[in-house]
Amino acid sequence: QVQLVESGGGLVQPGGSLRLSCKASGMITSVFNGATMAWHRQAPGKQRELVADITRDGPTNYSDSVKGRFTISRDPARKMIYLQMNSLKPEDTAVYYCASTDPYYGSLWGQGTQVTISS
Repeated sequence: QVQLVESGGGLVQPGGSLRLSCKASGMITSVFNGATMAWHRQAPGKQRELVADITRDGPTNYSDSVKGRFTISRDPARKMIYLQMNSLKPEDTAVYYCASTDPYYGSLWGQGTQVTISS
């Protein structure tokens, strides 16, 4: 069974940092390497939005609200992706979801991890 499992969320003060991790458990390695991986988030009362994504060859894309503060990366050997979040703001508070898209499995989503930025 293929699952995306997120970890690393928590409560952080404004200005702090967090690193989210996502493990593509059970995913065929070649499929992971070809997949576009992404982080999305959903704040209370708001629609889910794309935060960042990374393609098979490495090009990345960021939402304007996180550009320069967040960095997405992938580790093919571990079949994991990460989201390094720096200079966190209260408006970054949301449930963060890992997602993958590829021709073999289609679209997959993790269960989400809560990130709360508060003093």
